[in-house]
Order: sequence, then C-alpha cells, then structure tokens
Amino acid sequence: MFSLKESDVNTEPNSGVLVGTWTYRSFLNNPDLSADFNSLEFGRGNIRIDPAPMNQFKGKIFDTGWALELTGSITYGNPFTVRFQGKGVVGGEEWIYDYEGYVIRPWPNGINQRMAMVGTIVRTIPHGSGDGGTAPAGVVCSWIAVRQDDTAN
Repeated sequence: MFSLKESDVNTEPNSGVLVGTWTYRSFLNNPDLSADFNSLEFGRGNIRIDPAPMNQFKGKIFDTGWALELTGSITYGNPFTVRFQGKGVVGGEEWIYDYEGYVIRPWPNGINQRMAMVGTIVRTIPHGSGDGGTAPAGVVCSWIAVRQDDTAN
C-alpha cells in the first residue's frame, strides 16, 4: 500500500512524489444534509499523473469509454497546489474541465494514510448530458483523489 509519510511532501520539487495513478471522485456542492449520498456523485475515474518538468502537471483522467488529457501546473508550497485543465473528445463532443487542488499533508498520528488531494472543478464548456439534454458550462463541484498502489512507480 502507498502509505503517506511526512517525507513524501517534504521533498525537493520535481521529485515525482505525485506521479502515479489516483482514484478520482467528484461531488455536487449540495448543502442539503438530508440528500442521499449517492445523489451527490458528479463523476468518477482515474487520474494518471505523468513525469513532467518542474512546475508542470501532465497526465490523463479516464475511465471506461472516455479520457481527457491533463495539462497544467504544480506549485510546491505548503500545501502543494495543482491547477490543470482536462481536454478531450467524448462521444464525438469536446469536453473541457478546469481543476484546482491541494495535496493533503499527513497527520502526525495518522495510521496507514494514503496520499490525497482535494479540490474544485468547473465545467468550462457545455456538452451533451447523455440523456438528450445539455450539461451546462459553469457547474462547480468538489473533488477528491486518493493515491492508488502503483507497482510500476
């Protein structure tokens, strides 16, 4: 298991600590506590972060039948900040989403912590919704990503 240690986020920039595959989930920002948890799902998939030059973010967000290429930047502050855009053609239509996120620092008393990022996403351009309607631009949601076990990294 990829267990998070303080040394993972206290490394030199461009150490590749973010490189690998992450499980991604996004949620509608609905403040109604009585809303069924499953009704809050906006999206899910995998984020693959690829090696890239210092301060650059490169990768892919994908699942079965769709993928968006990711390009953007990493700021190595406290916390690390990622800002990237996903672009691709899904079902014959262009999809563009913008993401901003923060790498979560480990808890000193945490047990078996996984590296995680949290952030916000906005649909940049409209696209078909899959039910014959239109998924409008400007929808903002929250997201989390949790580091998977990468045997290749």
